[in-house]
Amino acid sequence: MTVNVVGIGGSLRTDSQSERALRIALDGAERAGAKTTLVSGADLVLPFYDPAEPDRSPAAYRLVEELRNADGVVLVSPGYHGTVSGLVKNALDYVEDLRDDARPYLDGRAVGCVAAARGWQAAVTTLTSLRSIVHALRGWPTPLGAAVNSAHVVFGPDGVCSDDQVAASLRTIGLQVVEFATARV
Repeated sequence: MTVNVVGIGGSLRTDSQSERALRIALDGAERAGAKTTLVSGADLVLPFYDPAEPDRSPAAYRLVEELRNADGVVLVSPGYHGTVSGLVKNALDYVEDLRDDARPYLDGRAVGCVAAARGWQAAVTTLTSLRSIVHALRGWPTPLGAAVNSAHVVFGPDGVCSDDQVAASLRTIGLQVVEFATARV
């Protein structure tokens, strides 16, 4: 069975630093044999989540269906003012649409968490927020998470990370998502 890993994150800036970090983490999942799907940037421009409104935009419907079929997830958020960006948080609010599923929310799914911010404080507090959100959604944060300080680490236009250790950590997060998902099936 092929493991299905969905990567969610990035910012509205096309090919942002956080999206490049997400691509490296998904590369780690692919190297472990997973099928990956990237939901980033413009894919995350969704109406504000409204639980009272049952109709979903095509992009919101796609996000919910990708998550419904996911065996694992990788979340990457830029750190905005010390926490998860509004773009990523709104996308995660749509997980509420999975509440009545056989596997509600992110139940039983491994979730790799990465935060990228210009400074350690924002990177670390954003990572902590992501991990707390994953717990609240019944997911299993991978043992390794990454707080990336973009003042010291740069992801080039070719996707190459300026710090080999950070790149290795990101790939390990993708690998851990696949390993956990494989153990659960």
